Order: sequence, then structure tokens, then C-alpha cells
Amino acid sequence: MPLSHVKSEAHFARAQKVIPGGVNSPARAFGGVGGTPVIIDRADGPYLYDIDGNRYLDYIGSWGPHILGHRHPQIMDAIQASLQKGTSYGAPCESETVLAELVIAAVPSIEKVRMVNSGTEATMSAIRVARGFTGRNVIIKFAGCYHGHVDSLLVQAGSGALTHGVPSSPGVPAGCTADTLSLPYNDCQQLEDTFSRRGGEIAAVILEPVVGNMGVVIPTPEFLQTLQRVCRQHGAVLIFDEVMTGFRLAFGGAQERFGIRPDMTTLGKILGGGMPVGAYGGRTDIMNSVSPVGPVYQAGTLSGNPVAMAAGIAMLTALKELNPYPALETFTARLCVGLSALAGKYGLPHTIPQIGSMFTLFFNPEVVTSYDVAKHSDTKRFARYFHAMLDGGVYLACSQYEANFVSAALTEEHLQATLQAADRALEQIARS
Repeated sequence: MPLSHVKSEAHFARAQKVIPGGVNSPARAFGGVGGTPVIIDRADGPYLYDIDGNRYLDYIGSWGPHILGHRHPQIMDAIQASLQKGTSYGAPCESETVLAELVIAAVPSIEKVRMVNSGTEATMSAIRVARGFTGRNVIIKFAGCYHGHVDSLLVQAGSGALTHGVPSSPGVPAGCTADTLSLPYNDCQQLEDTFSRRGGEIAAVILEPVVGNMGVVIPTPEFLQTLQRVCRQHGAVLIFDEVMTGFRLAFGGAQERFGIRPDMTTLGKILGGGMPVGAYGGRTDIMNSVSPVGPVYQAGTLSGNPVAMAAGIAMLTALKELNPYPALETFTARLCVGLSALAGKYGLPHTIPQIGSMFTLFFNPEVVTSYDVAKHSDTKRFARYFHAMLDGGVYLACSQYEANFVSAALTEEHLQATLQAADRALEQIARS
């Protein structure tokens, strides 16, 4: 039976009168699946509760941060203790240094780090630093990778062809993206060819080392190795956008898992323990170009906010102590095997990329290696699946082109409940 969302629908109508689209981030608007977003009242452990009183098993975890589940005691205690001292100082505090030390100890490539307030701010700053450090302007990104709403990175993906400077949002002047090249993900030859032609102009290459923003797309080893080699050969800065993968695929992120050492890394999500935090860091010589040591300017009144720093310290400390990664990977792999078996049982073409605690069920028979492949997925079928799962008490990412995230708060009982909901949902889709 469909769940009642009467209160959510009424509140969303109210929100649309005062907030563009009724949401403060487009990913929440159910634009990829249709219908009205459910309005969340609270969260606890593996669950979300909406204002209508419905409970959901949560597979997005605020789009990644809650790897240990909602309201983890160590994090909540740290936030409460910090709040007793104040909310913001606009001056240095000890916890900034403590969290920086924890990040540097965890992430192989980071020798110095600067705290900011979001993943978007981190990628924007990293691009500026890379350009300032190299004295070059051209940036390479990859179609389907999202690095926040940064003007120079909002470039529309081409259909497998190189796209030069085409802004994908009104309000972004063409001049902002004229020096941004968009290449196909996992395409070593296009990368090699582009560096052969323009290597002396390229300041940096930025990518999600595992893509989460066109659904989960896993890089080939050859692709990552080619990236590292051509960047070193031509003096370009290799930037891993680990806003999603940092502290999730491993304590040291995707770079630890793959054994690739980028020159710079951007972080967010888990780093804040659910609070708004981002960071960028890398080699000492690159980071020493940042003001006040160097000439590249970047600042933020709330950067290093003491409450956010306390949450981040508690999160990284808990992750190091608990080491949830083996259990998370086992749970996620079992879930994906079960989902694939059910989709196969009902004759639904699909593929389920999974790495660590990230996964996507693509309604697409082809292994998804790039945006060109991902865009052939059956989004209408996914929308029906999403709503059927929601009615079954399972909250998934509300787009075919987003990652799902597993938390350590999920148990065997939750795994079986998820597969039971999926069985009903996929059977319903097969019959429609």
C-alpha cells in the first residue's frame, strides 16, 4: 500500500512559495523521479522519519556523511561539548589544527590542508590554487563528474566528443568555461591525445576517482595510471575530488584503495560528521602558494568553525577506532548480489556497480563506464522502482544518476527488509 504523504505534500506547497522549487538543493526535488519530496522530521541510526510519521531505511545518509548512521553518540557528544563554548569565533581555535593533523595522517597525498565550508568551496579553491601554482589556465574535467556549482566546472558533457567551454547553466559566462575541457571518463586515448596537443597549457585535471554523480562509475586501473603519468610528464596538477569517496572507500579514501597519489585532494561529507565542512590539501609546495603564505587568495569567515571541527574530529577518531570498512563492503556486496538476483528473476535488464559502501542499480544492461553509457539507462523504470521502494520503507537516492551509501548502522535484519521491499518493487515493475 502507498504510504500517506499528506503533510509532506502540504508543506512542499508552502515551501515552493518562498524557496525556488521548494528546495535548497536541486537533488532533493524528486526531479528525476517525479512526485513530491517527503519532508524529513528527524533521523536516528539507520532511519529517517518524515513529518507524516513514516519511517525509512536510509541509503543516502545525507548524501554520504553519515557512514556510522545518524546521531552517532561520539559525534553528538562532541557537538554538544563544543556548543557549550560558543558557535563561532572568527579567530583560530585548537580544533582546526587537531582535525588538520588527523586528515594529514589519514590521506596519503595531503601534506598541508585548508578547511573550508563545503565541497563546492573546496573544488573552487583547489582549481584556483592549481592555476596560480602552475601559471596556466586550462582545466580538464570528465563528462558526468560533478564538482559543485563552480562556474569554471559547470561544463556540459558532450556525446563522447571533446566539449570546449559550453556552460551548462545560464548565468555562467562563456568566458568562465573557455579554458575548461570535458573528456569522456575512462578514455585513456582521449586523455593522451589532449595532453599531446595542449600539455603545456593544462594547469590541472580534476576528477571523482570513483564517480558518484552519474551513478557509481568505477575507474579502470589503466585510466588512473594514465592520469598520473601524463600529469607528471606535463607538470599538471592532478586533483582527486574525494568529497564523496574520502573516508568512505577507505580511511585514506580512493587514493589509498587504488594506490594512486594525486597532487591535491578535495574533501567534504564525512569529514564534517554531518556538519557543513570541506577541505582541500596536497603537496607542501602547492599549498604554500595559498595566502597568507603565498599569493593565491582564499578566505572564509566560518572556515574552521569550532562546532564543525569538533564533529569532524569525533568522526575521524571513531572511524579509526571502529574500522567499519570490511563490514560495510561485505554488507554492500551482499545487498547488490541480492538486488541483481531479484532484477534477473523478473527479467529486468540491469547492472549494479559497487565499490566499498557505494552502489547504484542501473536499469541498463551495459556495464556503465562513462556518461555516454549511463545516459542510456531506463530512467522511467528507475522512477517506478524508487517510488515502490519508498512505499516499502526504503529511502534511496532520488535519481538514476546518483550513488547510494550504506551506513554501519544497518544490520542483517535491515538487509533482509531491503531485499523484501526490492522483491515487491521489481515484481511490480516487471508487471507494469
